[in-house]
Amino acid sequence: MADAHGHPTGNRTPPIADEAAVVQRAASGDRTAFAQLMEHYQSACYGLAWRLLGDADQAADATQDAFIHAYRAIGSYRGGVFRSWLLRITANASYDILRRQQRRPASPLPDPDEGAAELPDPLAVDPDAEAGRAEMYRQLERALAQLPEDQRAAIVLCDVYGMDYNEVASMTGSALGTVKSRIHRGRMRLRELLSEHRELFNR
Repeated sequence: MADAHGHPTGNRTPPIADEAAVVQRAASGDRTAFAQLMEHYQSACYGLAWRLLGDADQAADATQDAFIHAYRAIGSYRGGVFRSWLLRITANASYDILRRQQRRPASPLPDPDEGAAELPDPLAVDPDAEAGRAEMYRQLERALAQLPEDQRAAIVLCDVYGMDYNEVASMTGSALGTVKSRIHRGRMRLRELLSEHRELFNR
């Protein structure tokens, strides 16, 4: 999901109608069903890769790699929350890119104002509220970009994408205690970084 400025938001993408049946058809080789799933979750996967990598082109590459892997692996899919399964593949594809670089991303997270923007309906959107929300996302992304890579990944997976500690541990290949520590330290650091903009988050 993205806001009016083309910026990925933290809203969780809901399942598509009759998702279990669509997944089953995709697992049986139905390419149309697979394409329907990928189109539905494309924004969620790209948003995750974008936040983990901090680079639009690399996020697009990671998303494409994830979809290729998902296509090859969906025949062995054994149930569970499909969204989590696909996001786990996307996170792993992002980590593969980071490992190939063997360094932290050099570029900052993209400016939320960049990219194609959809004009909001003036009858449906409060311009002041929209501006405040855009500024809140901007400050949050800038603060996330200042966290160490491991803390940022854990925070994004848990607090933005709603995964529990066990899922984050599995996805990052880390011990449960390590994940809890990263999230705790990351949240504390975010509070410090955002302290000057507290009014944006208390609306």
